[in-house]
Amino acid sequence: MKIYDYRRSSAAYRLRIALNLKGLKAEREQVDLLESEQRAPEYRAVNPQGLVPALVADQGVLTQSLAVIEYLDELDGRRPLLPADPWARAQQRSMALLVACDMHPLNNLRVLNYLRGELGQDESAVRGWIAHWISEGFAALEARAPATPFLGGERPMLADVVLVPQMYNARRYDVPLDSYPKLVAIAANCNELDEFARAAPEVQ
Repeated sequence: MKIYDYRRSSAAYRLRIALNLKGLKAEREQVDLLESEQRAPEYRAVNPQGLVPALVADQGVLTQSLAVIEYLDELDGRRPLLPADPWARAQQRSMALLVACDMHPLNNLRVLNYLRGELGQDESAVRGWIAHWISEGFAALEARAPATPFLGGERPMLADVVLVPQMYNARRYDVPLDSYPKLVAIAANCNELDEFARAAPEVQ
């Protein structure tokens, strides 16, 4: 397997965590989003959407981080990232999608660049936008978070894999986190694990 990656992409960060938790290895190629390498014809031939990550396997190319993660989880049953129980599995997906669909896309690089460029917003307005959508999402997730070490219960699962990169973004943009003590504690528990630490942007 080969993964197209970028160190600070939240979606790619999720996939690195998942690979580590599953104990899976993949060749990795960096696509520098700040240098617009995602727009190059060579990469568009891999992923026409021009986003990371992308997984290249014997069968072809798979995009969208949650689809890739679930594929790998089904491919290899060790340390499953989704519970066997249908209701518990749906709850994990629901929490993961709250972040991956309702928070992260509003604050990814192409949206922020559109705000700065075509819409002419200054950096203060852009940071206000970021803080607003992170705070909205974290408030909802905090209300749902269980009183357990992880969103997955006693061990990290899919929702934890998605939470940690979003918490990284919140800190990167100085979003206040005092209102989300459960999420802060859960992310801290995750980051104490080697599988999460090895996936962090700073060590890529």
